[in-house]
Amino acid sequence: MASNNPGWLVLVGILVTLSLPYSHAFWGNENKIHTAVFLSPKFVLGPGSVENRFYFNVDFPKGHIALKSFDAEVIDEAGNPVPLHETYLHHWVVVRYYVRKGVEISKLDDLKKVNRSDYISGGNSGICQNGILSQFFGLGSETRKTSTHIPDPYGIEVGNPAEVPSGFEEQWMLNVHAIDTRGAEDKLGCTECRCDLYNVTVDEYGRPLRPYYKGGLLCCYDRTQCKVKHGFEAVRRTLYLRYTVKWIDMDRFVLPVKIYIFDITDSWKRTPSSTEINAEHKCKIEYDIESCDATGLGNDGCIDTKRISLDMLFGGYLIYGVAHQHSGGTGSALYRECLFDFGEFEDGQLMCSSLPTYGKGEEPGNEAGYIVGMTTCYPKPGTVEISEGETLILEFNYSRIRHHTGVMGLFYVLVADDLPKPMHTLRTVVQTQDSIMVVTVLWAAVALIGVVAVIALAVHYQFKREGEDGYEAIRM
Repeated sequence: MASNNPGWLVLVGILVTLSLPYSHAFWGNENKIHTAVFLSPKFVLGPGSVENRFYFNVDFPKGHIALKSFDAEVIDEAGNPVPLHETYLHHWVVVRYYVRKGVEISKLDDLKKVNRSDYISGGNSGICQNGILSQFFGLGSETRKTSTHIPDPYGIEVGNPAEVPSGFEEQWMLNVHAIDTRGAEDKLGCTECRCDLYNVTVDEYGRPLRPYYKGGLLCCYDRTQCKVKHGFEAVRRTLYLRYTVKWIDMDRFVLPVKIYIFDITDSWKRTPSSTEINAEHKCKIEYDIESCDATGLGNDGCIDTKRISLDMLFGGYLIYGVAHQHSGGTGSALYRECLFDFGEFEDGQLMCSSLPTYGKGEEPGNEAGYIVGMTTCYPKPGTVEISEGETLILEFNYSRIRHHTGVMGLFYVLVADDLPKPMHTLRTVVQTQDSIMVVTVLWAAVALIGVVAVIALAVHYQFKREGEDGYEAIRM
């Protein structure tokens, strides 16, 4: 005997909905994650030599897409990861640009010859001026153990036809800065680009260095040579930067994020007796750390702490944050600035912190003495909002046990204009350091109640069916 029970269908619908993944059930996003692995052009290094090349029009996913992650590492010809104590990865960065169709750029020299009207920068949203720190992604020695994952439903939107200037095409540039430290007299000194170890007194354009400049990017440019131990010999070898890109097709369910990079060397200053925002952010990128022996131990525990205040020219929700530091780094943090009644500014809410992980062994990804990873922050969606015009405090800490040259203090954040809609209160998204754990206790309880109800209905239906079958048999 047929049974028309609408409650049964409702419960089945509930169970089907509960079985759907979070993004499918609430945002309708069925986008498949695509993955592609690429190799940079090869570069050859011998003991003490330096590679700092700019590769234009590198392989990159095409189309209107949302980037989800970008990971990279140095490998040899056989595809084996190369440890930092042999080849130090000072940094890699990937930058977007637009070039007029038919114009070819393959190296930096080509760019210098191109008509300015044929090339348009397509960098991130700021905040440094003059194209400095305009990368979409970029890391250094920490690359193997630092998450670049962008959580759902967010992504970095690229390839939007509406944003590509007419007559131009979107392309990507990859900069790789690697230093071969095999046999080096002072490995750390080579990685910190100390000018005396490179025997450099002029920059790559032949301009004399400032007398007080002791080390940094101006001394370890492409084709320079760091000092190696007398008599040390090793073969020159061919290397690549292997980079893995993950993305999804862009659709209405993906919420785009904007990229901002803060630099601890930013010389921006608040205008005295004024609340106006000065947009001049001059980023120097690197700085030196004096040792405790040179400055005295003092009360800082032999830690160098630098802080700057930055007025925000934008607003939105903080989705992701990570810092970039060199050896000797002990961590970084981003705070809100609070103004107290007596007119002084102090730290407010901690918005995001990022701490280094140092290796303890010899194998790639765990090299002793090197920063092999940086912790990341994934605030719970909607909990950390940046208001346009508010002031944030950026802090970077380095050990002063020894002198350091050319260190960096960069903080990379992703900011979204919008939150997912609808925001469901029965499901709590807990963001951990490098992963997202979805807590579904309440939904599980609802599902359990549904299952119990279904079983009860089934039993009731069975008894009813048996009773009806018996009654009809008597009638026959």
